Amino acid sequence: MSVKLKLTVPELRRLAIRKQFLTADATPPMLEMVQEMGCLQLDPISAVERSHLLVLWSRLGHAISEDDINKLIYEDKSLFEYWAHVASIVPVADYPFHQHRMKSYPQISENSKWAQEFAKWMNQVESHDPPLSQIILDALRENGPMNTKEFDDPDGRWRRETGWSSSNGFNRMMDILWGQGKVMVAHRQGKQRYWDLAERCLPDWTPREDIDADEITYRAAQRAVKALGAATPQQIKVHFIRGRYENLQENLDRLVTDGPLIPVELVDQKGDYYIHTDDLPLLESIRAGEFAPRTTLLSPFDNLICDRDRTEMLWDFYFRIEIYVPKAKRQYGYYVLPILHGDDLIGRIDPRYDRKTNTLEVNNIYAEDDAPKTVATQKAIAKSIQSLATFLGADKIEIGNTSDRWSKLPQYLG
Repeated sequence: MSVKLKLTVPELRRLAIRKQFLTADATPPMLEMVQEMGCLQLDPISAVERSHLLVLWSRLGHAISEDDINKLIYEDKSLFEYWAHVASIVPVADYPFHQHRMKSYPQISENSKWAQEFAKWMNQVESHDPPLSQIILDALRENGPMNTKEFDDPDGRWRRETGWSSSNGFNRMMDILWGQGKVMVAHRQGKQRYWDLAERCLPDWTPREDIDADEITYRAAQRAVKALGAATPQQIKVHFIRGRYENLQENLDRLVTDGPLIPVELVDQKGDYYIHTDDLPLLESIRAGEFAPRTTLLSPFDNLICDRDRTEMLWDFYFRIEIYVPKAKRQYGYYVLPILHGDDLIGRIDPRYDRKTNTLEVNNIYAEDDAPKTVATQKAIAKSIQSLATFLGADKIEIGNTSDRWSKLPQYLG
């Protein structure tokens, strides 16, 4: 019987950080980076900046701009907006992974009040002649890209009423057509999406291989493991194509038998981990001391930390979004950015970008209890805050409260 490969928590930390392009090593072009990561989560909250742009800035620095990623999505059409582990930017090369979801969307199987109400609304709007979905598709075919505000519903026929809210039926149906892969985001103006027929948004070279659920799991599990460095089945389930790993354990067993994955024991931790054979040389280089640390700030939705349980296990760093927590009850702040310093999460900042005054307001800077106090650490954090300000276009930085461990940090800001 062969001896299972053992991995320490510090080694896995470094492996995960390397796989997420968060070291000081040279970074690949943006498209290659997104392809390796699998997805960039989209989130409309812009207290600082939208999440996908922060994720790119954390890796590429303030030289990147929104135009760079928009060109890849809406001009080059190498990426597109769809649902990965949440609403995301995903590679067109991965279209077959998402095509399977499109064919079965929406699946309304639960017996909840919401599901019953949704099904009732769907039956209502699709029983018209023509049905609401056809009205939208015909309008897009005739007019080209449209925002849902351009659709007219003077008598409220398509509005979806619920017991506590109402919503624009065109928005609701457009999201369904998006889930089905019939429409896609052709371009954006600010946060406003302009939709068009998917056939006009996807490039001619789009792969359309029809693969079944097991093959999707077989391939996607490898992508998730590579992006995570090493992972348990539960960690795989919530990464990349969250909730779509059918027969995961059976396919992990097959991947071990076939050779791409190797079972790993994480020292002093429970659970079965897997590493991809392609990453064994990278692991050996880390064990040989080849790790280039850097300091940066992370979006709350960054791929490295989006699995909160994994983040707590690897870094002993408890992190939750407090956006929906009443202000008086927040522990850290509305939109907090963790601080990655080398291979550790050492603290967090509570920032807000005031676009009217071009000011990056850092309300609080928090340090973990065991965070290093050194001048070098404080200078590195200050440099990251300055880089964020430059990326945002801020003319000045205002610092509020700072941890006693880092009392000198404000003086290192340029």
